[in-house]
Amino acid sequence: MVSFPPCKINLGLNVIRKRTDGYHDIATCFYPVPWTDALEIVPSKNFTFSTSGDQVPGAVADNLCVRAYELLKKDFPLKPVNVHLLKKIPIGAGLGGGSADGAYTLKMLNDLFELSLTKDRLIDYAAMLGSDCPFFIESKPVIGSGRGEILSPANLSLKGKYLIVVKPEVSISTRQAFSETIPREPGVDIRTIIENHPPADWKLFLKNDFEESTFKRFPIIQVIHTKLYAFGATYASMSGSGSAVFGLFEQEVDLRNEFQSLTYWSEYLD
Repeated sequence: MVSFPPCKINLGLNVIRKRTDGYHDIATCFYPVPWTDALEIVPSKNFTFSTSGDQVPGAVADNLCVRAYELLKKDFPLKPVNVHLLKKIPIGAGLGGGSADGAYTLKMLNDLFELSLTKDRLIDYAAMLGSDCPFFIESKPVIGSGRGEILSPANLSLKGKYLIVVKPEVSISTRQAFSETIPREPGVDIRTIIENHPPADWKLFLKNDFEESTFKRFPIIQVIHTKLYAFGATYASMSGSGSAVFGLFEQEVDLRNEFQSLTYWSEYLD
């Protein structure tokens, strides 16, 4: 069984308040992007996990694919499987690639072992893995609140837009990004902005609260952000806590020469 976990971009990200449990309440719009990893799960005599493609740091036991298997195994008599992850989505980019891998592992195990878990049950399990994981159970445009795990549909389509994502050779710790960001109530909520204003107006209202401190610490990220606007983006923003920056364009544009030393991805959204 093979699947292709996608990544996401954040259209606006407000860090609203610090919670008593140590997390933060946020507001954001998650939007799925067809830049994918590849994930294969097949029956095996013993559980194994392997990777190829880009290097995946950290202990095997901490990988969200492995944690997803162990999470379901606590409640269901899962047989051993071999999990292989072909890693293409950059790590430490704010694109949610690892979260997608964990969520898709849950979905694939549900299908492989015929567990009959509902969407809501899968979302509950995904929330145990990480704040971004529930979004990837359906991978549809949603407004995320709470830690990011409370999802509600967003009336939004970027069909017909051209998307460019650029990632510099820096990775950002989400924990550190939160520690350097001052929580505040947004002036206008994200749903109102994205559902009542065209993307050309978003640069006036739609903010990522992580950008202020991250631009200071990593000037290259602000340079990318500025360049995307200079080359005609209607909206540009850092995704999540960074370090990837994306730009939305009305028509296809090739900027690979401008960002030739950086990780670059582009796609017409349909």
